[in-house]
Amino acid sequence: METLKLLFTQTTKDVLLDINELPSSGSNRRYFRLIGKDHVLIGVLGTSVEENRAFWMLDTHFAEKGLPVPKVLAYSDDFHCYLQEDLGDVLLFDAIEKGRSCGSFNEDEKALLHKVVGALPSFQVTGAQGLDFSNCYPQPEFDKRMIAWDLNYFKYCFLKATGLEFNESRLEDDFVNLSHVLLNDRASTFLYRDFQSRNVMIVNNEPYFIDFQGGRKGPVYYDVASFLWQAKAQYSDELREELLKTYLEALKRLMTVNDEYFRAQLRHFVIFRTLQVLGAYGFRGYFEKKPHFMQSVPYAIDNLRRILEVGEIAEYPYLCEVLTGLTHMKQFSDLIGTRKLEVTIYSFAFKKGIPDDISGNGGGYVFDCRSINNPGKYEHYKHFTGLDNEVIEFLEEDGGVITFLDHIYPLADSHVQRFIERKFSHLMFSFGCTGGQHRSVYCAQHLAEHIAKKFDVKVTLYHREQNIEKTF
Repeated sequence: METLKLLFTQTTKDVLLDINELPSSGSNRRYFRLIGKDHVLIGVLGTSVEENRAFWMLDTHFAEKGLPVPKVLAYSDDFHCYLQEDLGDVLLFDAIEKGRSCGSFNEDEKALLHKVVGALPSFQVTGAQGLDFSNCYPQPEFDKRMIAWDLNYFKYCFLKATGLEFNESRLEDDFVNLSHVLLNDRASTFLYRDFQSRNVMIVNNEPYFIDFQGGRKGPVYYDVASFLWQAKAQYSDELREELLKTYLEALKRLMTVNDEYFRAQLRHFVIFRTLQVLGAYGFRGYFEKKPHFMQSVPYAIDNLRRILEVGEIAEYPYLCEVLTGLTHMKQFSDLIGTRKLEVTIYSFAFKKGIPDDISGNGGGYVFDCRSINNPGKYEHYKHFTGLDNEVIEFLEEDGGVITFLDHIYPLADSHVQRFIERKFSHLMFSFGCTGGQHRSVYCAQHLAEHIAKKFDVKVTLYHREQNIEKTF
């Protein structure tokens, strides 16, 4: 720590006023914000000199290429610590938090994601030009040894720790086959290694890339799999496809790409990266006793389920069998799947405004009930609501409300089903009428009962103008 403080004063010629330790991730590096009178920098203490040297080398090279990275400004003689630019505190992971939490990303979040994947090929292709890969740590290249390390990481740090019985010889046969496929491309591009939303920072709405010290020469597919299939990202299939297209468009500006071959090869890296991530979670969780890593396991297991569902590992039959058994283990009950979809339904008066969406999704369906015959026109019904028999009989005898809801039910059913399938967390329906007392109350109540009866979801009903709340 004293060396870091001295490095700050020597580099900036400033007086150090304060030093705050920042949250660490999965590595053993420690990060500090060093605050002086005129300068604020990030100080890094790393236990691995080789890893620190690799980061400095890569960072210097990328900065010379004009790539968005935090510049290393100084390092100690023994390379145990160094200073770099302070990019702030906004990780991409946090900037897209609303989308991750509910499974529906707004336009600003999507725009950020497209910027990030669009910038990745520059690191992979431009960043590799003139790079001395021999300085990379711990390996200069993605090779058979690295693949074996990661597959064994999964096997010994995660799979064996679960207690699942398996035939190690048969599993190893499939690992060998997978390794051969992964090595089909001996590209001279840069493999970031841990390209995910926690390793991208947002500065003035632009992405900056960090934590690339484990990078090396390797195929581009690995980073795409790492980012688009990140365990807790919760990207829908549609968004993942949009981002993949953006990535491919950017990549094609730098190198020749065969779309069909790229996609075929990518799916093998998705399998491999998912196994590697589970190995990392197992090591950090089971052996280092860091519980927050175990909290991510159900998300990775859910990714695995989806891969198995579409039959993407059919050429590895025993691996498929083992992974299927893994996903059915009781201790890995699907966190996302067990968290029920929450459907929020409102009745309201248009003159008082459409209800706010408290989930942060920006709202859902809004239905206008004012075309239905209004019982509020008659003095007899003015003191009743759409929950009272008098109003219910009036509306149903007239018939307009029945036809109205008969059109809404199929639409709502389809939407609820899709949100369940896509692991979304919130969906909203609102019914408005003139006073929010009769027609909208009747419709909101009946849709709530319909959905609660038909689906295994949580339904919360708000009759806003009546100050009534009910959960099904």
